[in-house]
Amino acid sequence: MKTVLSGWMIGVGVVMATPAAWGAGEGKNVVPDAALQADVIILGETHDNPAHHQVQAGWVTALKPKALVFEMLTEAQAAADAPELRSDQAALGAALGWADSGWPDFAMYYPILAASDAPIYGAAVPRETVQAAFDGDVMALFGEGAAAYGLADPLPEAQLSARLDLQFDAHCKAMPREALGGMIEVQRLRDANLARAVVRALDEVGPPVAVITGNGHARRDWGVPSYLARVAPELSVFVLGQSEDAVMPDGGFDLVLDAPAVERPDPCEVFLNRE
Repeated sequence: MKTVLSGWMIGVGVVMATPAAWGAGEGKNVVPDAALQADVIILGETHDNPAHHQVQAGWVTALKPKALVFEMLTEAQAAADAPELRSDQAALGAALGWADSGWPDFAMYYPILAASDAPIYGAAVPRETVQAAFDGDVMALFGEGAAAYGLADPLPEAQLSARLDLQFDAHCKAMPREALGGMIEVQRLRDANLARAVVRALDEVGPPVAVITGNGHARRDWGVPSYLARVAPELSVFVLGQSEDAVMPDGGFDLVLDAPAVERPDPCEVFLNRE
């Protein structure tokens, strides 16, 4: 159940004393007390929606995190960041190697980085590791602590089925459903790696830590929050999701903000053209 208030979608778990204060426009950068008081604030997104990144930048400004964890950057890429680069979009993008990363235009993400001088923690799994994870041992690829993060545990049947359905639909039903298990293992590896980066940031610089990631990783039921609950249950975690055209993302969030969808090509065209 969600309640819509003046352009906001408010999660049931969020308690607000004065809902009327939450409005459209600048109201989307009014961060609730529950987020301001959290150790970890996970800021979900649809990757190619500029409005979602504007919200993230506004929240980072308000939160003043001590660290930023990015799904989009590996540890090696994040290490190329330097304080003097934050004021120069082109220089920072070049240092991070963003143009070769496969992510949407850096211009959408730059305001998030420019809003903070906190260190960046890269949480992306390197491409070669992703490739190996499809057919390899995810526990071995993750390394020390894999069991603690739950990577040794088989997924519950209902969750596995739901994940296979999501992957089947995401691949336009053009691939055999039973052949998509490797993609689920990659997703688990990425979620665990994001959670590990959060824990590392907390150990090194302390809270609050802000996480920039897609809604699929942010979801409470089986995303990053579920991994943090395993390894650091004492943490307070606030999860923001961001929807398009009032289509709610699945998985559970403390707050969901809506924005218009962007125009994008039909992702299934690549499969249709193969026929």
